[in-house]
Amino acid sequence: MKLRRAARWLLCLPRLLLCLPRLLLCPPPADRLARRVSQLLVGLVLYGVSDALLVLGGLGLDPWDVLHQGLARRTGIPIGTWTIIVGAVVLLIWVPLRQRPGIGTACNVVVIGTVIDIVLAVVHPPHALALRWASLLTGVALNGVATASYIGAGLGPGPRDGLMTGIARRGHSLRLVRTCIELSVLAAGWLLGGTVGIGTVLYAVSIGPIVHLLLPRLTLRPEILPARGREEPAAAVGRAA
Repeated sequence: MKLRRAARWLLCLPRLLLCLPRLLLCPPPADRLARRVSQLLVGLVLYGVSDALLVLGGLGLDPWDVLHQGLARRTGIPIGTWTIIVGAVVLLIWVPLRQRPGIGTACNVVVIGTVIDIVLAVVHPPHALALRWASLLTGVALNGVATASYIGAGLGPGPRDGLMTGIARRGHSLRLVRTCIELSVLAAGWLLGGTVGIGTVLYAVSIGPIVHLLLPRLTLRPEILPARGREEPAAAVGRAA
């Protein structure tokens, strides 16, 4: 009997493994899936490049990257790898918050950190102050475009964004939750040796307006198909005529 039960479990295991992503991940929108995935991946790659540019500029990072850089300096593990590790840990916190990640959430954890490490491995930090400022300004602008792009794809928020919205859904102000989390992360990263500077302030005041401006233009809203048996008003008028 035990052998039969074990055999049944072994036979069911492949099906369970195939169904597991569907159970854990939110199903993606059915319309324009190829375009959504393409926009998601482009956004995540650009986000990784933008983060690397901020690191190369050396004039200050966004709060989460201050933490990642501080951890990297303390341990010797690359900053992009710490981005992946912290993202995975934050994703685990989604479980008690009853948040379900999407495909974009899983890709966010892996792609951004990988791109950061690749860029930093092949590009040397500039020494001239003008080039450092150019790296900072390009990084901030590109980060805004990348954020609007991957959020607009509609395939799931990043793990850090989902943490904020998950806590806010429990009756707290989203603005207050975001501020508390980012200040806490910033303080921890600074104590660990992460770079806090003019770039940190510039990022804080710029990223919101940039995303606010671009997100409506890059958001892929679900297509509403006309119900069968119904005609568009213009078509009906044309046939009646």
